[in-house]
Amino acid sequence: MIIGNRHIAPHSPVLVIAELGVNHDGSVERALHLVKIAKRCGADAVKLQVFQANQLMHESSQFAEYQKHTVLDSDPVAMLKRYELDEISLKKIVDTIHAAGMLAVATPFSPGDVGTIDRIGVDVIKVASPDAVNRLLLQRVAQLGRPIIVSTGASTLDEIHMCCDWLRGWKASFSLLHCISSYPAPAESTNLCWIRELQQECGVTVGFSDHSTEVVSGALAVAAGATIVERHLTYAHNADGPDHAASSDPGEFSHYVRLVRQAEKMIGSPGKRVLAIEQDVRQVSRQSLVCCRDLRAGEMIGPDDLTVQRPGTGIPAAMIENTVGKIIRRAVKAGSMLQWDMLGEAA
Repeated sequence: MIIGNRHIAPHSPVLVIAELGVNHDGSVERALHLVKIAKRCGADAVKLQVFQANQLMHESSQFAEYQKHTVLDSDPVAMLKRYELDEISLKKIVDTIHAAGMLAVATPFSPGDVGTIDRIGVDVIKVASPDAVNRLLLQRVAQLGRPIIVSTGASTLDEIHMCCDWLRGWKASFSLLHCISSYPAPAESTNLCWIRELQQECGVTVGFSDHSTEVVSGALAVAAGATIVERHLTYAHNADGPDHAASSDPGEFSHYVRLVRQAEKMIGSPGKRVLAIEQDVRQVSRQSLVCCRDLRAGEMIGPDDLTVQRPGTGIPAAMIENTVGKIIRRAVKAGSMLQWDMLGEAA
């Protein structure tokens, strides 16, 4: 998948997304400040959430359990209305993201948000986990022709296959994100092995939408095959709001990105081979065939005539079966390291 100028594929640079969520507290100025923080922390992209509370929430909506302890509002609609950003503000934020050299990502939560997403000019559309089964929203998003990232939290494998079938049917370019829909997600429930499973099952690139609080989780996800890593960014854990406590502050986010980049370096490139930095150790520590006794010219080498010793500058130890039965061309002393020019074929 191509996003802007970035190729999303195994062994390409991992795309690190700073998810602002509603951590801007409904303030465009604070959102712009978080964009600057994301850039300083080393993020490649910044993600926004685009919603209108009255369109998204039915009057029967309830808070998730984790939200009950982090919000002050009496109902979910009232809470979300405080975090709405209008289209002019969203466009200003997207322009600032681009000016900082990062990619802009946005999540629509209702079909009516898709037009806004299109007009503000994001590079890629992220579909939240609950909407991996929202055919109407997915189809509207696919019609825009932009790259799509779909989170898979709280989805069965059958539901994920159904989502992939829809998107392929609409000729969409998409990736999946492994995700655990818990805030925060306990380390023991992170199941990073599902990244490979989704790659194999669905035949697409897979990233990780990280709701854990472990600073090493992004690096571990990259080691498990993630091509995209998304993490919530906040200015302060103790700020009022539903997501601040489960997000990374600037210091944590910077450390998180550094570990992701280190993981990229350590994974390296495919194709097992001897590296240039290994050649010296290879030569001095590999073993060669050495004579156990004096051998006369014309004598045949037997299996008990040879031992092995370092360094690997003679006939390699692996070639012992190719050496036994050969004739010694000239007399050699016990302890001599054999070379190919010392040997001849038996008559």
